[in-house]
Amino acid sequence: MLSLKDALTKTNHSRSLFSSISTLLFSSSSSSSSYYSVSPSFTQNVVADSFKTWFKSSTTRDPLLHRISHIISSTDEFSSALSSLPLPPLTEPFVLSVLRHLSSSATSHRHVLSSLKFFDWAGHQPGYHHSRATFTAIFRILSNANLMPLILDFLHTFRKRRYAHRVRFNDTLVIGYAIAGKPEIALHVFGKMRFQGLDLDTFGYHVLLNALVEQNYFNAFEVIAKQIRLRGYENHVTDAIVIKSLCKQGRLDDAEAYFNGLVSSEKELDGSEVSVLVSAFCQNNRFDKAIRFVREFGEMGLIPLDNAYGVWIRGLVCGGRLDEALQFFWQKKDEEGYVPGSVRYNILIWRLLRENRLRDVYDLLMDMNETSTPPDMVTMNAVMCFFCKAGMVDVALELYNSRSQFGLSPNHMAYKYLILTLCWDGCVKEAYSVLKSSVGQGYFPDKRTFSTLASALCRECKIDEMKELLHLALGRNIMPNSSTYDKFISALCRAGRVEDGYLMHGELNNETARMSYYTKMIMGFKKLKRGDIAARLLVEMKGKGYILTRPLFRAVLCCLLEMDNPNAKFFNLLEMLSRHGNHCQVYNCFIEGAGLSKKADMARQVFELMQRNGVEPDMSSQVLMLKSYLKSESISEALTFFHNLRCQGIVSRKLFNTLIVGLCKSNKVDIAREFLFEMIKAELNPSIECYEVLVQQLCSSQRYRDAIHVVNLYEKMGRRLTSFIGNVLLYHSLISRELYDACAQLRGVGDGEFSGSSMLTLIIGAFSGHLRVNHFIEDLEELISKCFPLDIYTYNLLLRKASHGDMDQAFELFGRMCQRGYEPNWWTYDVMVHGFSKHGRQNEAKRWVEEMSHKGLYPKESTRRRTFI
Repeated sequence: MLSLKDALTKTNHSRSLFSSISTLLFSSSSSSSSYYSVSPSFTQNVVADSFKTWFKSSTTRDPLLHRISHIISSTDEFSSALSSLPLPPLTEPFVLSVLRHLSSSATSHRHVLSSLKFFDWAGHQPGYHHSRATFTAIFRILSNANLMPLILDFLHTFRKRRYAHRVRFNDTLVIGYAIAGKPEIALHVFGKMRFQGLDLDTFGYHVLLNALVEQNYFNAFEVIAKQIRLRGYENHVTDAIVIKSLCKQGRLDDAEAYFNGLVSSEKELDGSEVSVLVSAFCQNNRFDKAIRFVREFGEMGLIPLDNAYGVWIRGLVCGGRLDEALQFFWQKKDEEGYVPGSVRYNILIWRLLRENRLRDVYDLLMDMNETSTPPDMVTMNAVMCFFCKAGMVDVALELYNSRSQFGLSPNHMAYKYLILTLCWDGCVKEAYSVLKSSVGQGYFPDKRTFSTLASALCRECKIDEMKELLHLALGRNIMPNSSTYDKFISALCRAGRVEDGYLMHGELNNETARMSYYTKMIMGFKKLKRGDIAARLLVEMKGKGYILTRPLFRAVLCCLLEMDNPNAKFFNLLEMLSRHGNHCQVYNCFIEGAGLSKKADMARQVFELMQRNGVEPDMSSQVLMLKSYLKSESISEALTFFHNLRCQGIVSRKLFNTLIVGLCKSNKVDIAREFLFEMIKAELNPSIECYEVLVQQLCSSQRYRDAIHVVNLYEKMGRRLTSFIGNVLLYHSLISRELYDACAQLRGVGDGEFSGSSMLTLIIGAFSGHLRVNHFIEDLEELISKCFPLDIYTYNLLLRKASHGDMDQAFELFGRMCQRGYEPNWWTYDVMVHGFSKHGRQNEAKRWVEEMSHKGLYPKESTRRRTFI
C-alpha cells in the first residue's frame, strides 16, 4: 500500500485514491505525515478527484449515452435537444442500449420517468417503430421499480392502440402481463392467441412460465411446461425454472434430485440451475447444505459457478453471516481469481456499511478498482455513505456537487448520511441545500434525519429555512414532534420573533406544548414588556397541570406591574389562577412579585385575600410579606407585622434573619443590631448573612468598633470568618487606619505566637500600613489563608496593596493567583493597569489593556486616560 506521499505525488496511479484514504483513516503512525507534510483539505481534494475519475470510467465508454441521460433528466423540453445530437439511426439495438443505460441510473422514480420519456420520444420518431424487445425492456424497468400499476396502464393503452402490424402484439401483451405479476391475464391472452392459431416463441413461453412460478400458479405451470417440451423449446432456462418451482413448493429434495438427473444425463448446464438451488437452500437456512453443494460441483469443474458464488455470498449476507461471506469471497478470489460483478460487491459493501466496518469497505472498494470493475449507481451511493461515516464529509460533498459529471443520482441512504454528517459538522447551510435537492428528486428525510436537520437549523437560528422545512413536512402530512416545535419556538424567541412563535403556538392548538416551550415564550414576551400575553401563557400552563416555578412567576408579575393599570391586571391573573385551586404557593408567588416591585400595599392585599379565601399562610408567606415591607422601605409596617407575629407566638429564626438583613439593607443598622443581640440571647443563632451584612453596613458607616464587636460575637459562636467578612475588613483597612485601632483595642496584638484574633489584627495592621511584614505579600497571603478562605476579591485587594509599592511583586502574585485556578476579572486587570501607569511603566500598562480587550474587558475611564497620556 502506498504512503501518503506516494498517493499525492502519483495522483494518476490507480491505487493513489485508496492509499490516500487508507493513510487518512487507518494509518496507526504519523511517519508519513512527518516525512511529507500536507494539509488535510489538500489530501481530501486529491481523494475526491481520484474518485471522480473512477466514477467517470463507468460513463466514458459511451459519452453519447451519458449526454442523452443528462438532457432527459434535466428538462421536460428535451425533444429538440435530443434531435440536435449526432444520434445514429434509431434501431432496436440503439434504443435498447439507451434504455439499459437509463435503467442503470434508476434509483428513483424520477429516473424511471426518464426511461419512459425516451421510450415515448423514440416511438414518435419517423421511420422507427418499437419492437417486442423494446417493449419488454420498458416493462422490466417498471417492474424493477415496483411500478406494476403503471405497467398495467401501459398495457391497457397498448391494447387500445393495437400495434399488431408493427410488433407481435399478443406476444407483447402476454409478456407484459407476466412481468407485471398478472399471469392470469397473461394466460387469458395466451388462450385467445391459441384460439386464433397464434403461438408464443421460446422467449415468450419462458417469461410466462417464470411468472406462473412467481405467483404460485403451479397447476398452470405444469401445463405450460408441457407445451414447451412438446414444441422442443426446452433448454437450460426451462430447467432452472423447473428447479425454482420445486423449491417454491418446499420440495428441495425433489429439486436436488432433478438437478442430479440433469448432471447424470450429461446435459449441458450454464450454472443458473445451481444458483437457484443455492438460493433456495439459503432461504431455508440450510447453509451447510448450500456450501457443500457449491464445493462439490466446484471441485468437479463441470459447471461455471461464478453466478452461484454470487448467490451464495448474497445468501450468507442476508442470513446474517457476513464474516463467512467475506471469507468465502476472499478465498475464491485467491484460489480461482473470482471477480464478482458490481451487484455482488454492492451487497457486501452496504451490509458492511450498516455495521460500520469501514476497513472492510475500503478493502472491497480497492479490489473493485484493481479488478477494473466499473462502479454502478449503487456503488457510487455507497461510496458517499462511506465517506460520511469515515468523517470525510468534504469528499462526499464534493462528489455530490459533481454528480452531473458522472450521472450520480443519490438514493435515500446517501441523502440521509450526507445531511446527518453535514449537520454534525456544523455545515447547516449545506445540509439544508442537500435536503432541498433531495425533495426535488422525490425523497423526503426520515424522522431522525428530519429532527437532526431541524435541530441544527434552530440552533443556528435559520428561521426562514426552518419555516420552509416545516411547510415541506406538513405538505406531505408529516407532523413534526413536540421537541421540534419547542426548538423552533425557542429559536424564534432568540431571534426576537416572539410574536411569530406565539402565532405558531396558536396554530398548533397547544397540543404539543411543553414546559420549556412555555418558559421560552414567557421570557421572550417579558423582554418585549408584553406581560398580558405572558400572563395568558402562564394561565394556560396552569390549566395543563404544569408546576409554575417561582422564577417564572416573578418574571410575569414584575412585567405586569410595569404595564398600564397594573392593579387590575395583577389581581385578574390571581383570580384566573385561583380557579385551578387555592394553593398557598400561588399566593406566595404573588406576594413575592408585588414585593419585588416595591408594592407593599398590593402584597398586603394578597396576604389578606388568601386568609379570606380560607388559605392559611405558611412560614414562606410570612417571610415574603416581611420582605415586601422591607424592600418597599416601609420599616414601621415591617416592625408592626413582625410584632404581631411575635404576639401570636409564631416568630422563627427565619423571620428574625429576614428582618435583620432587610433592616441592614435599608440602613437601619442600630435596629438590626438590637435584633441580632436579641436573637443571640434567645439562642436562635443568627445566620451568617446577618453577620455579613451587619459588619458591611457598620464599616460603611465607619463604626469600626461596633463592627469588630460583631465579628467577635460571630467568632464566639465557633465559626470561622467567611471570605466576605474578611474582605470587607481588608478593604476598609486600605481606606482608614481607624479600623486597625479598633481591632487592636478589642482583639489585641499578640507577641511572638499569634492567636486567631491577634492574627486578624496583624493582617489589618499590615494592610493599613501600621505594621510591616517580612516578604510582605507572600507572608500576608499565607496569614490570610489561616484567618479565612481567599477568593478572587481577596487577591484583588492583595494586588492593590502590592501595586502601591512593587509592581514586580504584584506581577508575581498575579501569576500565583492564576496557577491556583482563580480567573482574573475586570477589577484584577484594572488594578494591574493602574499600577503600571502609576509607576510610569506605560508600555506594560498598554499591553495589559490589550489583553483586557481580548477578553472583552475594559479599564475605567480614569485608568485609561492615565495609561494613554
